[in-house]
Amino acid sequence: MECMMDQCAIEAGIDPEEFRLGYLSGNESDQSRMARVIRLAAEKAKWGRPLPKGHFHGFAAHKSLNSYVAEVCEVSTDSEGIVTIEKVTAAVDCGIPVNPDVVKAQIEGGIGYGIGHVMRAELTLDEGAVSQSNFHDYETFRIYDLSNIETHIVASAEAPTGVGEPSTPPAGPALANAIVAAGQPLVSHLPMSSNGVKFLKRVKICDRFILGFFWQE
Repeated sequence: MECMMDQCAIEAGIDPEEFRLGYLSGNESDQSRMARVIRLAAEKAKWGRPLPKGHFHGFAAHKSLNSYVAEVCEVSTDSEGIVTIEKVTAAVDCGIPVNPDVVKAQIEGGIGYGIGHVMRAELTLDEGAVSQSNFHDYETFRIYDLSNIETHIVASAEAPTGVGEPSTPPAGPALANAIVAAGQPLVSHLPMSSNGVKFLKRVKICDRFILGFFWQE
């Protein structure tokens, strides 16, 4: 849905943030709360301002579990089109933030979960059995795939709502829209790494040790 919103914004020649806000002109609480997180995420990510050469922004927003989350994903690409995820800036309205540190931790975890799955996490079946057996053939998300997440919490007097999962739905679309902004085609099949998107790969010594341990087991 959020990728389609960007495609429509492109066709209309309207900035993706403004395009979304154009459908949130009502005064009811639901629309105003969504508009607030969209504006906050855009402001904190410096949406619309010049980025370093080879850097691009993608936008997405979603409401789930009665919470509102907007995210701006910043990526960079090199001369070969290899994508590096530089940063995600998130804004969340989850009512009264009872414990802001927990809210931020949950938002960060949800973003990693969402991006990790659309990037390359893939399970395949062979005659009804899962082909992958461990982390050497199931590439999960690593902390160095995205080391910079910035979360901003909207001050609210509304009743507290969920923070465990609301940041997951917009994470993948924000990444996909950023990749489109970099001049690559929109990926309509997942995971991205199996459908034409090349991500920067970093293999750490700890990964080699852990995977070697699992293989020995």
